[in-house]
Amino acid sequence: MLAILSNLLFASLGKIFSLLTSFDPAIRAPIAVSLGAIPGALSRYYLSILSSWWFGVGFPFGTFMINLTGSLVMGFFVTFTLERSMTSPDLRLLVAVGFLGSYTTFSTYSLETLTLLRTGNYGLSLLYWMGSAALGVACVELGSFLAKRLP
Repeated sequence: MLAILSNLLFASLGKIFSLLTSFDPAIRAPIAVSLGAIPGALSRYYLSILSSWWFGVGFPFGTFMINLTGSLVMGFFVTFTLERSMTSPDLRLLVAVGFLGSYTTFSTYSLETLTLLRTGNYGLSLLYWMGSAALGVACVELGSFLAKRLP
């Protein structure tokens, strides 16, 4: 059933992209990313609101669920499309960069960590995995500190 739905979705999106083939490739890529970014950002926004209604605000359940589902979809989509050569590069940009990039950058972070692991770059994958989390929190704190110092 999942395979049927996936094939139907990809076929439908493929038809949309067949309309875009008349555009210059330099313009097609940003259009693809933009078309994915809008629903990705709106999905994140509304899922965060729903999550706070359902579960409260004591824990960031919305972001937690978004990061996990984004990572799941990223793993499925990239594997499914690359192993079966089923989509155009523009469609991959729409979903992986546009939709998932605005839905959650965590999914890209997860994919890149896994890619480093699979290529045997264990030290780099550990540095990227832990460094992104630790330095990300440190940068948020630094940004907050700097903002408080402005006159």
